Amino acid sequence: MYKIRQANPGDFNKIYALYKKVATEATGLARSGDEITDQYIQKFMKDSSETGIELIIDHPDSSDEIIAEVHSYKLIPKVFSHILSELTIAVAPDHQGKGIGRMIFTHLLDLIKNSRPDIMRVELISQESNLKAISFYESLGFTREG
Repeated sequence: MYKIRQANPGDFNKIYALYKKVATEATGLARSGDEITDQYIQKFMKDSSETGIELIIDHPDSSDEIIAEVHSYKLIPKVFSHILSELTIAVAPDHQGKGIGRMIFTHLLDLIKNSRPDIMRVELISQESNLKAISFYESLGFTREG
């Protein structure tokens, strides 16, 4: 039913629309809607394609919409080249609670484990008050630091 695929530059507008939609939710993203800019989307798409991974799930009934996206990429200093950081996941509000986030996130982690021997660690940041997200991340094997 849902198909996970690598993102490509042609997905820009659909990813932008997804992020704008998710940013309006109180627990959607750390960024607010006005922080979702062309430059922000272009940067993480570029960085993910060069040093990381970006996956998406298209809407099963419409090729014009993406219902989920996850990405992560390496930070600049070479000393951190074994880490994928800045991990962000966005799931369209009307598709949350259906296992889609877990499915795409698990696929990302499996892909890293099976095809990225250069990666020893995956990092993400969550708002301390977003207990739902923290619980979700912990269920996937992440541990709290700091």
